[in-house]
Amino acid sequence: MSIAEHTREVMSAIEMGRAFKRMAHEIIERNKGAHDLLLAGIPTRGVYLANRLADLVGRFEGGETPESFVLDPTQFRDDAGMRTRRLPADQEAVVNSDDVDVDGMRVVMVDDVFNTGRTARAAMDALMQFGRPSMVQLAVLINRGHREFPISPDFVGKHIPTARTERVNVNVVEVDGQDCVALTRLHHGGRRS
Repeated sequence: MSIAEHTREVMSAIEMGRAFKRMAHEIIERNKGAHDLLLAGIPTRGVYLANRLADLVGRFEGGETPESFVLDPTQFRDDAGMRTRRLPADQEAVVNSDDVDVDGMRVVMVDDVFNTGRTARAAMDALMQFGRPSMVQLAVLINRGHREFPISPDFVGKHIPTARTERVNVNVVEVDGQDCVALTRLHHGGRRS
């Protein structure tokens, strides 16, 4: 029996750009501006998405750009021994920065894909190491379902119902050379004639 992959694009660069703009507006509306707002990017691609959202919020708010920082939840994951995640070199120095003060701030954690909620739960634990925010929200580009924790994203670029055997691949220019979201479906089957 062979395994074949079928990949299709579910979000283009233009659609991603529109989603970021809408999410930035929603973040501004929900938080009544950009004052006391921080964006925490979850590695790897969430870091770049957080930077983009921070820039858009700043543009829409007349230059009041919220700070963004890297929030690595790896050591707080309940499946840490089963996963290995290495930060890109340009992000490693930012992770344990003591310059980030979240006390009394509204923090929006940003990730590329929301699946079970385990990463978001671990990210909240990691965030508490930096202080006590007044509010924590979650923004994701893709919500694919399969939630295992009572956690839901506050801001979503696109809902894409998926099977557990499907993989969502978020590509960003900064890492992959292009912006797009693709869905890969694995097919198990016999020999094709």
